[in-house]
Amino acid sequence: MTEAREDSAVRQLQDILIGAESVDGFLDGVAQFAASTLTGLAGTGIECAVTLKRHRHTATVAGSSARAVELDQIEQQVGDGPCIRALFTMAPELLNDVNADDRWPEYQKQLAEHGVYSTIGVPLDIGEGASAALNFFGPAPGLFTPELFDRAVEFGDLARRTLHLSVRIGAAQSRAQNLEAAMQSRTAIDVACGVIMAQNRCSQKEAMDILAKVSSNRNRKLRDVAVELLGRLSGSGVETHFD
Repeated sequence: MTEAREDSAVRQLQDILIGAESVDGFLDGVAQFAASTLTGLAGTGIECAVTLKRHRHTATVAGSSARAVELDQIEQQVGDGPCIRALFTMAPELLNDVNADDRWPEYQKQLAEHGVYSTIGVPLDIGEGASAALNFFGPAPGLFTPELFDRAVEFGDLARRTLHLSVRIGAAQSRAQNLEAAMQSRTAIDVACGVIMAQNRCSQKEAMDILAKVSSNRNRKLRDVAVELLGRLSGSGVETHFD
């Protein structure tokens, strides 16, 4: 892949990532872009789906179309095929002709019934204990020439980089949300302790002990007990804002 062509593909993938409202939306965009890219090179319609693997379990998570999702789910139902094999070996897997290969007879039979005669599974190591694969479907045998095969693998590498970035962004957002929740809990507990200190003329440690005892007796989280106390005093719910 030329440097200019790679830069263009990276920019488009980044645009898909920026414009996506969710991880599912991003993956659908990746599948659509991948299908469009290979269709342009092959001169015929190629579909693409995305399979995700976590803890040895695989599932279809996105597709360039409803048909692509349906085609990928055939492999999930059969339990084996080039895409699943690629996910476990982390190497691209080509099924060049469903009528001339004996590795997955049931899967190949069902593909032919759906008008698909060749496929490629391209694995993506995305980190965070997960991997994914692009599953390309062609309407003719022998469609994935060495050149087209190489382009599918190259596209997979670009998609992997962007997908890895999206996973890291998602993990960072999750950590930020957890931190904000922890700060909200800490603030509610501290304010409740202040109220108890004022009411009982006690130290902060004594106030915390009182709050902890109530939490234990009621079998409720410390934050929930604190929020309930403050809610009773204010007559409304308690919210903490961080701007």
